[in-house]
Amino acid sequence: IVTEQGHIVTNHHVVAGVDEIRVTVHDGSEYEAEWVGSDPNVDVAVLQLRAPEGTTLPKFRPLGFGNSDSVRVGEMVLAVGNPFGLSETVTRGIISAKQRELNDGANEYFQVDAVINPGNSGGPLVNVRGEIIGINVAIFTGQQDVRVWQGIGLAIPANEVKEVFEAIVLGRP
Repeated sequence: IVTEQGHIVTNHHVVAGVDEIRVTVHDGSEYEAEWVGSDPNVDVAVLQLRAPEGTTLPKFRPLGFGNSDSVRVGEMVLAVGNPFGLSETVTRGIISAKQRELNDGANEYFQVDAVINPGNSGGPLVNVRGEIIGINVAIFTGQQDVRVWQGIGLAIPANEVKEVFEAIVLGRP
């Protein structure tokens, strides 16, 4: 959640093609969310939480964006997610490398050694100050059939995520 009004940043591939989005927040409350927009090329989507009929959303305490340009190799990070349905999972690691590219070469990512498994996608990668410095997006697998942690996770840098968020929500180019 990146605004007090309940805007959420996640991966496009997490919500693409779904009919309904339900979000459970830390206190166990569930909300419907609607897709606001996305950029499939960057793999970022923006959602908006919706209050149940006749109610209003609480004021959320959002995570702020950090400056991903100032991230350094060796910096400690925390990856937050829902791997294999295990909610509110936090793993610790470091930034292993910057400017990593996948086969398509379309985007550059942070490489992290924090455990990222299926279900971590769309969760925040935060620094020790609790700022979003990336969005967990993928795991690198050396073997085609192996889909579990092998020590190489990838995250979209926060500055790219923030740029997409602002373009969608605020209409900034």
